[in-house]
Amino acid sequence: MVKEEAQAPGASGGQRLDELRSGNDASSPIEKLLEQILDSANRLLDCVREAGADTERTRNDRVLRSFSLGEVAEILGVSGSYLRQLSLDGLGPTPELGTARRRSYTLRQVNELRDYLASARPREALKFRPHRRKGEELQIITVAPGPTSATTSLYLAQGLALKGFRVLAIDLDDDGALSEMYGWLTSASYYPDSSMEAALRLDKPQSISSIIEKTCFDGLDFVPGTPGLDFFEFECMQRYLSGDDVEGTDASLRMVRALKDVEEDYDVVIIRCGGKSFLNAGAIEAATGILITARVGWWADVEKATYYMRYVARFLSEIEKTGRQVNLKFHRYLLTEYNPRDVSEQKAFARMREKLGDHLLTATVWESDAIRQAEKMKQSLYELTAGAVGRSAYEQAMETLSTANAEIMDIIYEVWGRPPMFVSQASPLASAGKAKS
Repeated sequence: MVKEEAQAPGASGGQRLDELRSGNDASSPIEKLLEQILDSANRLLDCVREAGADTERTRNDRVLRSFSLGEVAEILGVSGSYLRQLSLDGLGPTPELGTARRRSYTLRQVNELRDYLASARPREALKFRPHRRKGEELQIITVAPGPTSATTSLYLAQGLALKGFRVLAIDLDDDGALSEMYGWLTSASYYPDSSMEAALRLDKPQSISSIIEKTCFDGLDFVPGTPGLDFFEFECMQRYLSGDDVEGTDASLRMVRALKDVEEDYDVVIIRCGGKSFLNAGAIEAATGILITARVGWWADVEKATYYMRYVARFLSEIEKTGRQVNLKFHRYLLTEYNPRDVSEQKAFARMREKLGDHLLTATVWESDAIRQAEKMKQSLYELTAGAVGRSAYEQAMETLSTANAEIMDIIYEVWGRPPMFVSQASPLASAGKAKS
């Protein structure tokens, strides 16, 4: 497959479909059907273009907003007055001066501040620059399939990047819900070469580095999820049924090897799983941690979570039998869309906490209109200001996201043998934005 062809303007279908058409000798009826399908798709795409949408693939042209001095102080864990004095002394990056000479920083400048502070205050270097040190294992966190897995993956990856971690986010779901949140949805997204399929396939696999996309978050890269993942899943099933891959583990080995290629470039990889068996197996074998989300008011969600973890246990048992290494260090359950004012949900949380102990995160992600509004905009709250969704809702949502992310960051630190520090510092990013500059 030729990547340049996949990116050609106005492409109307995938190369696999073209191969099907050219290789089908039967047929005018089949060819006519294919023509009708392509014609109807192109007509609908014309409607979208006429409505003013840009349907051609471009690099992510989003620009992340700048952060106020108060927000930056919160992100870095220092005082606003200290940052203000650094600016006056000409130390660190030069902030932009806005109305009333209020200072603001881009995320890239925030990371430049991290480097400066790590150098100027070496005893606190890990606080400012949490990159992996020699001997510390790349953390690969697999987010289990679920109704809130896309938003959970998004906020976790962006939250880690804001705290200075080098992050790679991977969407393994062909529905591309997480990809849409990163602004990645165009005609070219339907080509196999745009997803992990390109790095995992049997026929001429590419390096994962060739399919990694940059995001507007400095320090956060991304691999989209596209229908091309279906091709890989189908290929794996064919091999399994034909006896070429009796144990069904070929896909998982490929996932582990693919991530090895970029191991030195990142501290944390976040994998959002979908409903594909072989791709999920790869995400499980590669994982050092598994995050399972469930909505406490929806017992069907909780039941599905138990079935998923039983599958994980069975699959890891098979991996161990083959003599391969089991990489998993932790698994945690996270309750999302939680209503803390609902007595029945309070009781359900307490009951689950009693059963699961520390495997259930203390923090919950609350039900939030702000999060829902941001999702409709195909953005995260980190990309928006309080005025976009309402200050009260914004601050409450940011607090609940901040505390959940902090718990996971502390778990990462514990795996690396470092003392935990993030939960003790967690507070809503939004409240820091009120600080004077």
